Amino acid sequence: MNKVSFFQSIRLKIIVILSLFILLAIQVIGTYFGQKLEENLVKTHQSNVEDRLQVLENNLEDAFKKERSEDEEEQTLQEEVREITETYSSDIFSELQVIDSQFRVLGSNSFDMVGKKISGNSSIRLALVHGQEDDDIRRNGRDRVYVRTLPITDEGVAVGAIYSEASLEGVYDQLQDINEIFVNGTILAVVISIIIGILVARTITKPITEMRKQAMGMARGDFSKKVNVYGQDEIGQLATTFNDMNDRLKLANQTTEEERRKLSSVLSNMSDGVIATDEKGNITLMNDPAAHLIGVTLYEVKGQPIKDILQIEDKVVDVKELEEVGTLTIDFSDEEQLFLIKANFSIVQDEEGNFMGLITVISDVTEQEKVDRERKEFVSNVSHELRTPLTTMRSYLEALTDGGAWEDKELAPQFLQVTQNETERMIRLVNDLLQLSKMDHKESAMYKKRIDIIPVFNHILDRFEMNKTELIHVERKIPDERIFVWVDQDKITQVIDNIMSNAIKYSPEGGKITFQVVKEPHRLRISISDQGLGIAREKVDKIFERFYRVDKARSRELGGTGLGLAISREIIEAHHGHIWASSKEGKGTTIYFTLPLRKRKRGSRK
Repeated sequence: MNKVSFFQSIRLKIIVILSLFILLAIQVIGTYFGQKLEENLVKTHQSNVEDRLQVLENNLEDAFKKERSEDEEEQTLQEEVREITETYSSDIFSELQVIDSQFRVLGSNSFDMVGKKISGNSSIRLALVHGQEDDDIRRNGRDRVYVRTLPITDEGVAVGAIYSEASLEGVYDQLQDINEIFVNGTILAVVISIIIGILVARTITKPITEMRKQAMGMARGDFSKKVNVYGQDEIGQLATTFNDMNDRLKLANQTTEEERRKLSSVLSNMSDGVIATDEKGNITLMNDPAAHLIGVTLYEVKGQPIKDILQIEDKVVDVKELEEVGTLTIDFSDEEQLFLIKANFSIVQDEEGNFMGLITVISDVTEQEKVDRERKEFVSNVSHELRTPLTTMRSYLEALTDGGAWEDKELAPQFLQVTQNETERMIRLVNDLLQLSKMDHKESAMYKKRIDIIPVFNHILDRFEMNKTELIHVERKIPDERIFVWVDQDKITQVIDNIMSNAIKYSPEGGKITFQVVKEPHRLRISISDQGLGIAREKVDKIFERFYRVDKARSRELGGTGLGLAISREIIEAHHGHIWASSKEGKGTTIYFTLPLRKRKRGSRK
């Protein structure tokens, strides 16, 4: 947050407001006072002029009356008017004239005007012709003057007039002096109000400034400081409330931070992925498992629509529809491998029930889907494997019972032989299935013991050479030494029987089977190679799957169940070994398996 300058602060505003209030009050008072003072001074000046003119008027009326009643030896009217004018003329009049009925100036404070006629003055004409008084304030150049015209009457008839001009500049000079004093007082009052405003503003703004600094600290997460309380007024109560709010926010922040850490820990340690969106469906949060599942980071997808990232644009139009969908299985598979993600959607609402976003939990269900598919395929294969011999048996038994073949001494033994072979085939299949089931449930016990394995290998191969009917040669590459391993001899014999049986079945007449034993560090590697048709590269790893056959017709013809290599894999892995195959089409197949070379552990029976 930027620092507030003095010109933007509330302190300046308080000072300006107080100063304006003082200035406004002084101006209102000054304006009213000035107007009233001007009126009073002008009226006083006019009153003084009236008093002087009234005395002058009375004496002039007497003078005009004498002019008609006294003899010619007395002073003439003009001389008497001049004497009266000189007597009553004073500094108050800037111009004073006495005019007779002929518009001739009989007396004046300006001797140049005596004896002259005045005809252009309208106020004098009104006074002489109509006997009307007149007064006015006029401009005489730059000066303001009070003009007063009075008629001199004799028995109601105007026989003369008095015209006077009294300067008002003295009044206005006095007003100017008073205004200057008032302005100086105003300036002094404003200065004092600014000083008082600064003190008052400081008193008001200091706790506010402290609260502002504390608010900035709270915004940064610092709740350690307190605001000083300077009184019990509204600002003091505000400071107390602010401190209380600080404590509550500190507690709330600690609670929120604790919950955030818990949530972050939960999200980080969840095996499932979690994706959160805003009200528009754009991604705002994603944990590491989710990033690993969809193969992108939060930085790359933040702000992008979740529909695009999860590739469900064709399934929903609006993200709000995902609430009704609930759960989706999304296929991210490519040409190389199967990859399925299960997404569970739940919406986030505010207190008013408005849609605020989505919480999506995603998990990898590829293995589950594979298990489901394998289970379905296993059930299908078992059904098929059982249905084939049962169908054959039913057909031959029906031929024996319904067709009378049992009476035929040549056909009956053949039919019964087929039935017996199919029965033995089902028994082998069921036994293999039982063995696999026990191994899957860890119910098949391993009776391991420390034995010299080389004689066991030779004994097994001797048995195969004695019983084989095909013209197939078995080549032995077995070291002439004693090699001790910790194994279940019967189980290892079963593994070699399964592999050798397959090698014999798929080897051509005159072919060769190579049995090789190689001693390696910490393990013994055994390989059995044939010269059969071989297996395509993409199918090599599948031969250890249950019921998988490279040549299904030949396997059934030879009585195989398709479970031998699957059982062999389980047995070898139970011995902590590894089994695999390599093959080239047209050049045969080699099955490898290893057995660990380790000492007997005390008390081991497994």
